[in-house]
Amino acid sequence: MVDITHKISTLRTATAKATVIVSLQATIDAVINNLVPKGNVLEMAKTAGLFAVKNTHLSIPDCHPIPIEFTSVEYEINELRIDIIFNVKTVYKTGVEVEAMHGASIVALTMYDMLKPIDKNIEISTIKLISKEGGKSSFKNRFPSAIKAAVFVCSDSIFAGDKQDRSGKIIVEKLEISGVETTHYEIIPDEIDVIQERTKAFAKENQLIIFTGGTGLSPRDVTPQALEPLLETRIPGIEEAIRNYGQQRMPYSMLSRTVAGTLGNSLVLALPGSTNGAKESMDAIFPHVLHVFHILKGNNHDIK
Repeated sequence: MVDITHKISTLRTATAKATVIVSLQATIDAVINNLVPKGNVLEMAKTAGLFAVKNTHLSIPDCHPIPIEFTSVEYEINELRIDIIFNVKTVYKTGVEVEAMHGASIVALTMYDMLKPIDKNIEISTIKLISKEGGKSSFKNRFPSAIKAAVFVCSDSIFAGDKQDRSGKIIVEKLEISGVETTHYEIIPDEIDVIQERTKAFAKENQLIIFTGGTGLSPRDVTPQALEPLLETRIPGIEEAIRNYGQQRMPYSMLSRTVAGTLGNSLVLALPGSTNGAKESMDAIFPHVLHVFHILKGNNHDIK
């Protein structure tokens, strides 16, 4: 199966539709009046669909076993046509569109099985996805021009040339995927005055200032101390999201002093310096954290 361990859980919804077409008005009358010999077609088919949607992963190899937290089945009968509307909701890392389509198809097959003794010309048609929401595709932020970012690697050893940078390069790659332009990338020492000078200088032209490294507990880890006096507004939710995401994957994440806040119209982030720490921090909040730039302009949360 596709690796989804890097994804975050969001509300996922999907609506699918399947259509059963019968050949006789008498068949429709039997369904409506509950006169089908095999039993109540609408209720039996609905029950089959509820069982099916929760077991989609047993039938479709690439589907993940996921918690199904809401399902509804609705019918629309028009002449000789029965439309099945199947809705699914969950809060998880991956979508439920296949689950909705699987549920709708099983409802249709159950109806076919129950009606075939009284109608030999039943047709199942148009099993399709009507809509889906959730995940990154539902949280795309559009801006008239590219968001610009400056990325700084805070590390005495990398600055001295004793080690190679990996975390800063990962951040730049993640920014590119999110449609953010990195205008500046630099390795600097763990010095408070250098960090503060870079922050104030680059916040004038960049909406994002990202530091990686210096968020631990050693005597030379000073990035939070450097940034905190400069920030006008702390954003605890971003910090909590990063630490919570990391804690689910690495118990030592609780020791990271991640920082997030604003300076003017710029968002300033201090992320861990380890390769995995930087990668996971970016996975935890991008691209949806970019919504902050709509809010800083005075827009409401409905703007995308």
